[in-house]
Amino acid sequence: MRKVTWPTRSELLNSTIVVIAISGIVAIIIFALDTIFSTALGLIIK
Repeated sequence: MRKVTWPTRSELLNSTIVVIAISGIVAIIIFALDTIFSTALGLIIK
């Protein structure tokens, strides 16, 4: 464990913010695609 370089508090905070932001963006994209496909499929089935 001597060669391990632990991130500083600010690096850890920045990395956490990036992960949360990307997760939110991916969630929004998946939600939008799900809504679009559900609507399209509903129109096709009717």
